[in-house]
Amino acid sequence: MTVLDAGPRTALTVRGLSKTYAGNLALDSLFLQVRPGEIHALLGGNGSGKSTAVKILAGVEAADPGGEIVVGDVAAGVSEWTPVRAHAAGLRFVHQQPAVFPDLTVAENLALGAEFPRGVAGRIDWSSLHARTQNLLDRYQINATPKTPLGLLRAADRSRVAIVRALQDRDDADAGVLVLDEPTAALPDAEVAYLLEALRGYAAAGQTILYISHRLDEVLSVADRVTVLRDGRKVDTVETKGLTESRLIELIVGRPLDRVFAPPIAEVTQDAALSVRGLVGGPLHGVDLTLRKGEVLGIAGLLGSGRSELLRMIFGAQPLDAGAITLEGASYEPTSPDAAMKVGIAYVPEDRQADALLQGCSVRQNLSAGSSSSYFHRLLWRHKQERADSQQSISDFLIRLVSDQQPIETLSGGNQQKVVIARWLWRKPKVLLLDEPTQGVDVAARAEIYQLVRKATTQGTSVILVVSEPEELAHASDRVAILRGGRITSIVDRPIDAHRLTELMNSSEGRP
Repeated sequence: MTVLDAGPRTALTVRGLSKTYAGNLALDSLFLQVRPGEIHALLGGNGSGKSTAVKILAGVEAADPGGEIVVGDVAAGVSEWTPVRAHAAGLRFVHQQPAVFPDLTVAENLALGAEFPRGVAGRIDWSSLHARTQNLLDRYQINATPKTPLGLLRAADRSRVAIVRALQDRDDADAGVLVLDEPTAALPDAEVAYLLEALRGYAAAGQTILYISHRLDEVLSVADRVTVLRDGRKVDTVETKGLTESRLIELIVGRPLDRVFAPPIAEVTQDAALSVRGLVGGPLHGVDLTLRKGEVLGIAGLLGSGRSELLRMIFGAQPLDAGAITLEGASYEPTSPDAAMKVGIAYVPEDRQADALLQGCSVRQNLSAGSSSSYFHRLLWRHKQERADSQQSISDFLIRLVSDQQPIETLSGGNQQKVVIARWLWRKPKVLLLDEPTQGVDVAARAEIYQLVRKATTQGTSVILVVSEPEELAHASDRVAILRGGRITSIVDRPIDAHRLTELMNSSEGRP
């Protein structure tokens, strides 16, 4: 490791960073410069190399020989780079699922990232710990006390505590580089803006941040510059000022926005696949809706409008107080998810980690979970058939993995979501209910998911789609229903304009 004579012109520079896995070049001679005090986003789809780059920076993955890493005024060849040297140089990392403990206090969570101060006979000096914690809370403007259980804090503040824990051993606000890997992925939408505002404050105080996220709207709102990787190579580094989301998607995927979302392949008929009349329950006060056969019907509404509740009621996962539903002309009463599944209704929930994935199980087990009864024969499990079906699903649904026996947690977010969708589409449902199917998914995987959805509509499935982003909803839907005040206030046909959707969601126009 070498200390440079001249003062640092960049907070972080990497040169010639490469990584080869089993003969495949995952990262190809990456050159990256991050300026002091900026928020610099690192973007790319699955397999673009960004995760590999972060692992190399952290010292947990060895790079191919020949590259160099410079942090401030300290330079080192990649062969010398280790987790200890990365930490000593000033790199700090907060990952997508920060290891915080809700049942412990804020002070105890921070102490786990450093040490508990000791007093007489080696006992914990709680007074010193609480005083140190209070100083950090004041410095980073977190509204809590040292003795507050972490679980009582809002989600964004829990993430901020994880960030403070990473930075607590640094006296200077402008020292080193903070690497944030998907910091908003586990946050509710209402909490995202709160955390982003805090990050802007840290950067204004001089903190350099390398920011990894799939949410392009938040990247454009918080980052100063963006570096895009594709297939292991750097595409470009651009200023975010004046950069549009459409242009950013084109950089990431390599094609314009209008080619990211799969177009309709078959004509949508006027026949009703599903009809809802006078649906009442929760925030809904009389929803009337018709889903045509073979169409993707988007639902646009603000947070709290009842979008997710509507899907859950149709699936029988949430009770309804009144209303009638017909499925292909026959009366349907959504008494339970099991009843919904039996008549051909499938549901992909918003939170795949909590509500869709079988954590700790293999990819194969997750794929077969939706059709488990079909694998029993004379009290024996047909493993050979399950294995064959799993391999077919992996091929049909573009799931990228090493083996279907690997744990589901080891897949990227996009591939996890494709497993969930594959589980349902394998059943060839009449109606597929999708709640935020691309949340936490990169643009390239998003395109593949919508390709799978469009393929399903050509095979007879009709889709109701809930997505928060108007631009995505406009491109992915055949029609969009505006949900406002507990009712459908208007229906927008193609061509669908995202700005028009935003106006309708926020105004009383079109209200019956």
